[in-house]
Amino acid sequence: MRAIHVTAHGGPDILAAVDVADPAPGPDELLVRVGAAGVNFVDTYFRSGLYPSTPPYIPGAEGAGEVIGVGPDVTGFGLGDRVAWSDVPGSYAEVAVVPTSRALRVPDGVADEVAGSALLRGLTAHYLLDGSAHPQSGDTILLHAGAGGVGLILTQWAVSRGVSVITTVSSDAKEELSRAAGAAHVLRYDDDIPARVRELTDGHGVAVTYDGVGKSTFDASIASTAIRGTVVLFGAASGPVPPFDLQRLNGAGSLSVTRPTLAHFIAERSELEWRADEFFGAIADGVLDVSVGQTFPLADAADAHRALESRATTGATALIP
Repeated sequence: MRAIHVTAHGGPDILAAVDVADPAPGPDELLVRVGAAGVNFVDTYFRSGLYPSTPPYIPGAEGAGEVIGVGPDVTGFGLGDRVAWSDVPGSYAEVAVVPTSRALRVPDGVADEVAGSALLRGLTAHYLLDGSAHPQSGDTILLHAGAGGVGLILTQWAVSRGVSVITTVSSDAKEELSRAAGAAHVLRYDDDIPARVRELTDGHGVAVTYDGVGKSTFDASIASTAIRGTVVLFGAASGPVPPFDLQRLNGAGSLSVTRPTLAHFIAERSELEWRADEFFGAIADGVLDVSVGQTFPLADAADAHRALESRATTGATALIP
């Protein structure tokens, strides 16, 4: 099969399409023909070495496709089933091995491109709203990168629950997307974000700030959050946040800061199924309009990473083997 290999940490250019042996499913594993593989910022963190990984390896952690083989002791899945997964390494490939513990059935009407590239974002949006923080109807939140894959889903979901959303974006086109998702106010990164947020919230600040950008926005996130509010740092698109003095949280309003990761919120099968069922159900019910902003052939994975890191993407991004 064809697959993308990371042979050393570095920039997008190190992503190379190569021929490798077809994998075989082991006990409680499925062999899946990949219809679409999701491209996510976490993939760039592992590729660059920001997160620990040991080359050579096949990148990618989510996808969707058709079951073409089953290993011993498999129950509940069969040949021809359509499944999606996240948190499964080796998805940038024509064929992937997926443990049954991570496989999720894809409902009719949800395309591989959506299930394979948006599941991780949907699960992330779900745990951000129901896990790392719990904004309530009537609250206002600040969400950086509002036109990104997580941002568009989280905005729609929050608004459906009666939460007012302020977002930040980098362009007119992204502002249009964020507003279409339901953002009440859209700011630019070069605005005085804390001042604008205070102005829009009668001086109070927001109940929760969701920051997937990191280094360049973190100080603004702290300064935009209301007394006893929460800053959820869930990414580092602009680089990791440098160490900072926790005493700052006192003077900023007795704030809480958390740095969650999805794996800890889907570790149990029951929690994974709950979050995935709610995500797919929200799509089916029309609560969420999940779009795939761009697709790339599998061999062009480097171009997909460049687009993601330059903030040239909107919505989800998929590789199509």
